[in-house]
Amino acid sequence: MKLKRFLLRYFPPGIILEYARKSGEVETKAIDLLNLTHETDVEVLINQIVFEEPLISESKKPVLRKLIYRLIDKLETKNTQRFYLFKILRAHILPLTNCGFNKSGSQFITGSYDRTCRVWDTLSGEELLTLEGHRNVVYAIAFNNPFGDKVVTGSFDKTAKIWDAVSGACLQTLRGHQTEIVCVAFNSMGTQVATGSMDNSAKLWDVEVGQLLWTLEGHTAEIVSLNFSTDGDKLLT
Repeated sequence: MKLKRFLLRYFPPGIILEYARKSGEVETKAIDLLNLTHETDVEVLINQIVFEEPLISESKKPVLRKLIYRLIDKLETKNTQRFYLFKILRAHILPLTNCGFNKSGSQFITGSYDRTCRVWDTLSGEELLTLEGHRNVVYAIAFNNPFGDKVVTGSFDKTAKIWDAVSGACLQTLRGHQTEIVCVAFNSMGTQVATGSMDNSAKLWDVEVGQLLWTLEGHTAEIVSLNFSTDGDKLLT
């Protein structure tokens, strides 16, 4: 296995390792730093991570140090943060249903009753993409954070779609629910998507090929919220 790059995860605090197997397949794994504070001994933490994680060599310590200090700075900023009105956008011709940021906050997405999802540049307020293809309300939306290169949309047309967040191309259309899809989520590796529906079920899908992996049944009413665990091995509905 060969380490390709580090990715920061601000909440919950952690570092994502993207690595390639001998077969060429790219995968990710998370290093959770849930107890990180400004009082943390960073050098001790770095030595512990390098000792326990074979993907990280001694030569990567400077990069690791920089990332950990960025996480600490973010934690400290959170304690003194103040909010103010930054920008108002006339985003859609019909009411919005949902919104969400990518990991860095440089882009955000909005869903609407006008059957579209739009991708925006946060700083300028410029519309980057309009994701069109659903035949009814786009109700649930999400980036594949921490990567931010894909968007999933769930619609009242009973389908979910996976989009390329750079080109706007529709990569997959996920069909199988009997009624409206009202919640969606990527796992932390970006390899799977979960959808929840008014048909009382949740479904788990493979992102790369759009294949249905599991149908999760047992609820006696609508599933309106779902979330993956940090490791991606559990799904809460």
